[in-house]
Amino acid sequence: MTKPTVPLAGVIGDPVGHSLSPRLHGYWLRRYGLPGHYVPLHINHADLPEALGVMPRMGFVGVNVTLPHKELALSLADIVTDRAALIGAANTLTFTANGQIQADNTDGLGFLSNIRQSLPGWTAAAGPALVLGSGGAAKAIVQALISDGARTVYVANRTRSRADGLREQFGARVSPQDWTQIPQLVGESALIVNTTSLGMEGQAPLNIDLSRLRPPTIVTDIVYSPLETELLKDAALRGCETVDGLGMLLHQAVPGFERWFSYTPFVDEDLRAAVLE
Repeated sequence: MTKPTVPLAGVIGDPVGHSLSPRLHGYWLRRYGLPGHYVPLHINHADLPEALGVMPRMGFVGVNVTLPHKELALSLADIVTDRAALIGAANTLTFTANGQIQADNTDGLGFLSNIRQSLPGWTAAAGPALVLGSGGAAKAIVQALISDGARTVYVANRTRSRADGLREQFGARVSPQDWTQIPQLVGESALIVNTTSLGMEGQAPLNIDLSRLRPPTIVTDIVYSPLETELLKDAALRGCETVDGLGMLLHQAVPGFERWFSYTPFVDEDLRAAVLE
């Protein structure tokens, strides 16, 4: 009698040792008593095409993708979701039974789900959003905000041309802004999102003027180390609702886990505690 295959999944990156994904998916596998393994895979950029080609034959059902592989992974996929194509990067790959690669980007979904878990009923249509930064995470978040009904998304970046690029990519709802305009935009926005690494442990601080920040503006930061950034501390002191970045990481992992292990996991306080321990 043939034993059933144990599904394998993992996260690929260069480097990858810092990733919390193995702890996250490992917790879910144990919690729900599911067969399977999730492992970190350090793969050089030049080796990615070969690695993805052999993974299905090794028993892998899918992988998460982190830097610097997200754009290359998208180009290597056989099937691409609309949102991944629009963003121009993939963070979740699923291997089909015939060895094809399906590419998706769940970062924006994770972002929206994180806010809604903290603030049920919230919608991006509530008012203008201010996104700080224009990198890969910003692209996923801008796409998600627009798809959720945001009419105006201000994008402020130190290099204005990169903010202009997001307008070209996502359309007229994106309003590129100079970094110097942030103090004024803070007072006009219903949601403020830091997608830069500024404020992260080991990085330069995010020095912006929040003097015009008032409730009911919501402030969130995709940084989760530290869990409460100086931006979130300052916003909370001004009476604003804040949402930390850990939940985005947790929620973006749900679709991949569901596809690979045929079970829909929950994001709750027990999971947060397990990932942070």
